[in-house]
Amino acid sequence: MPFIQSVFSLPKWHMSILTLFGALFAIIAPLQAAQPSTPWPQAGSDLKPDPGVRFGTLTNGMKFAIMHNTTPRGQVAIRFRVEAGSRDEDDDQRGLAHFLEHMAFRGSTHVTEDEMIGLLQRKGLTFGPDVNASTSFNETIYKLNIPDADTDTVSTGLMLMREIASELRLDAGALERERGVILAEERQRDTPQARADHALGALLLAGQLAPLRLPIGDTIVIRNAPVDRLRDYYRANYRPDRATLVVVGDIEPTALEAEIRRRFGDWTSIGPAKTRRNLGTLRPHHSLADILTTGSGAALLEFAWIRPHDQAPDTRALRRQRTIRDIGLHILARRLDVLAHQTDTPFLRIKAGEEDLLKSADMIAISALVAPIAWQRALAAIEQEQRRIGKSGALQPELERELQNERAALQTAAAGEATRPTTTLADGLMASTAADKTFISPADTLALFDDIAKRLTTAEVNKALQRTFSVKDLRIILQTPEAPFGREATIDTAYKTSRATAVSGPASTAIPSWPYTSFGPPGVVSETHAIEDLGITLVRFANGVHLAIKPTKFNDGEVLVRADIGRGRRDLPLTQQKAAWAAAAFIPGGLKAISYDEMWQALPGKEVSIRFSFNDEAFVLQGKTRTEDLATQMQMLAAYTSVPAFRPQAFIQVQEAYKHGIADRELTAGSIADRYLPGLLHAGDPRWAAPDQRQISSTTPADFEAQFGPYLSSGPINVSIVGDVTVDDAIRLTSATFGALPVRSTSTTVAPAVHFPAPTKQPVVLNQLQRPDNAAALLAAPIGDLLSDLPRTYSAKVAVSILLDRVIAQFRRNEGATYTPRANAVLSEVLPDYGYAYVYVETASNEVKRFYEIAEKILGDLRTEDVTPDELARAKQALFEDITLKRQRNDHWLSQLSEAQADARYIDFLRSNQSGYENVTAQTVRAIAQVYFTPDKFWKFEVLPGSSTMR
Repeated sequence: MPFIQSVFSLPKWHMSILTLFGALFAIIAPLQAAQPSTPWPQAGSDLKPDPGVRFGTLTNGMKFAIMHNTTPRGQVAIRFRVEAGSRDEDDDQRGLAHFLEHMAFRGSTHVTEDEMIGLLQRKGLTFGPDVNASTSFNETIYKLNIPDADTDTVSTGLMLMREIASELRLDAGALERERGVILAEERQRDTPQARADHALGALLLAGQLAPLRLPIGDTIVIRNAPVDRLRDYYRANYRPDRATLVVVGDIEPTALEAEIRRRFGDWTSIGPAKTRRNLGTLRPHHSLADILTTGSGAALLEFAWIRPHDQAPDTRALRRQRTIRDIGLHILARRLDVLAHQTDTPFLRIKAGEEDLLKSADMIAISALVAPIAWQRALAAIEQEQRRIGKSGALQPELERELQNERAALQTAAAGEATRPTTTLADGLMASTAADKTFISPADTLALFDDIAKRLTTAEVNKALQRTFSVKDLRIILQTPEAPFGREATIDTAYKTSRATAVSGPASTAIPSWPYTSFGPPGVVSETHAIEDLGITLVRFANGVHLAIKPTKFNDGEVLVRADIGRGRRDLPLTQQKAAWAAAAFIPGGLKAISYDEMWQALPGKEVSIRFSFNDEAFVLQGKTRTEDLATQMQMLAAYTSVPAFRPQAFIQVQEAYKHGIADRELTAGSIADRYLPGLLHAGDPRWAAPDQRQISSTTPADFEAQFGPYLSSGPINVSIVGDVTVDDAIRLTSATFGALPVRSTSTTVAPAVHFPAPTKQPVVLNQLQRPDNAAALLAAPIGDLLSDLPRTYSAKVAVSILLDRVIAQFRRNEGATYTPRANAVLSEVLPDYGYAYVYVETASNEVKRFYEIAEKILGDLRTEDVTPDELARAKQALFEDITLKRQRNDHWLSQLSEAQADARYIDFLRSNQSGYENVTAQTVRAIAQVYFTPDKFWKFEVLPGSSTMR
């Protein structure tokens, strides 16, 4: 949950066109003639599918794909796609495609409603991460991620997918209980941003079906639709000729294919096929500009070129054509990005790209987030830069750089082909099927790209861009809190004025060299210690820098690096929090000898990355690279540690984005909780509090540098390296970078103590102004930190898992009062005696009191009665399987090495994960509840409808 992380991030802004449709027309959780089963995309292509995948089609038309994969070991991912979504609803069924997805977990012919959840949990699956589903405009997808897949568990997963296919009971009583859950989801998704995005979708696809069939549906239908209309939708659309099953993981393909044929071969359709609704035709747009008014926040300026959807088959020729176009778009996007980092830029953010709009249209868009008063300058800058590349084209150095970067990315993917994650493969197979694209291997993708690149010229790229940006197709859309005087006519005038301005060709500039290849004499290793049982090597250099290394083969060619500097939020003084919110400006501020944009120009073809954040433990610089680029990655991280530039423009840009963030008055209950709970859960400590507009506006670039500079320049450094690297190489490269830096101080000041808030007699209340039926509530209780009492830690985590399971059963499944209850035990690794358990819901405002009643009743039962052997086993199994899978991931180990260097006790925690959960009993869970889950310790918080957002 966001408020648990207490990480400052940029405020949300209205989605650009390029991201609108994935979110708006997908929910997690007069017709065309019907067609027989759609063949696999490769049937009409000259592209060769990935040879590791076994493709097939049953006699009833159902397609299946099977792939053996062992990253991670033991895991199997099952995906079941039905080519039916909100597009296929009648007017009185709007929302029932999504409703049906929910009902898939409410009982079937062979599995009762009460049995289904327990059945999956006993196999180690958790709802959400392992069991999920989504409904979109064109499809519905069901997902199972089986963490420890023996033959019986995989068979169970296939059985459940077969039940979904045609055996759902769709009981009237279960439907009534689920109505409330879906209405809760609708409340949760009904944000100002979502409403603005819906208006944008309706504008772009005016006269077409998609804007009329949002998957969440019509609340009148959701409240009143009889179960027979749900059954009608099910029978008409869940048919084998519309279904695709994908299974990837640690399985034996031949045996699995036999089981698929046995289980699904008898699936037959009921009644004649229902024809799919016509998507409609893209309407001619006779005006250039459109304005959509939003609430508070920044303005979004879009240049969009929209054309009818291209239904050409996926072939080598088509991929060549699109690759050339995309390279041109990347060159334009990079030019725009450089503009966005210049002094006095009108842009807060900008991007360019291509999007398939639900197979209803294809679009190229340039999207810019701007201050509302800056839209005219932004329009001129976009128009002139787009016209410049259309007129003068791309330069040869620009083309070469894009080819180098794309080749490096594809080489990395090809090198890691044998260790692609199972879930990524399953989702990729399903996505390629939905997009009518052949699923080809990374090696073949690289070969295809190389064949294109070796003959590619700037003339071809420029010709592709000229076709893409034909002026007759252009639409300019301004989403803004306040329409400009003259409305659309003002935009037309601004565009014509810009067009009258002559543009010259792009200036050819020298490519800068990377200046940070040496940091002085390599550091000397003072101490090395191997932790054999965990595969970790600890190193200390003479300058005080610490290094932890864990070589792995989880992902071939992948190396992750992290530098933890200082003590993060604990270092910040209580009286100086002015600029902590602006951490996102640190990396764009560049380095003293080279700017951010110049840095990327100097490193073409290098697979390196960098990001900066801070948390309770440290200020963190982190990067992901490949083995051959690790030296450059280490140089980049060491340079940002020792010589960051703090250029003012980067800070000003982030500051402007915050100034134009969505106002409190427009936040939903959940957003208000996310914004204010971190500070409240730390008893009002300003180090965790959200900044206000006064604080944001009064902060200067000098304040920003003063906030972070001293800690980065002098704080102790712990470096962690995980992945496809040897211990010797990791030590050598760290010695040449971090080990060569001046000696770092190891002394620390005593940080102010951190406290959980005192128990509440009455809940802490904030108000939201958006909907009278929208609320959020939290109940929390202090426990203690993670490491001082490991048996307590494991018992508390199991207890909270059982608490969540019971809240879901009662408040969600039985009463339909919430969509996504959450609970966790948040136990600090570094703050002594700080940690808590919580349970949180978003619900209707008249259900808050009932939530507290249920939560307190469950906590009372945990104090007075032992949990059942079955729910104890299910909770422990899910936690254990989660750890088992995480321990086969580089990103997990990166964070674990960081924690282990911060506190030696963490090594014991890593070693005891399995035995720690095994030793939890019903009695230790009850003891946790008796000590910590008592009413005199409860802290309550709620967000209710009101007339102001004040407490």
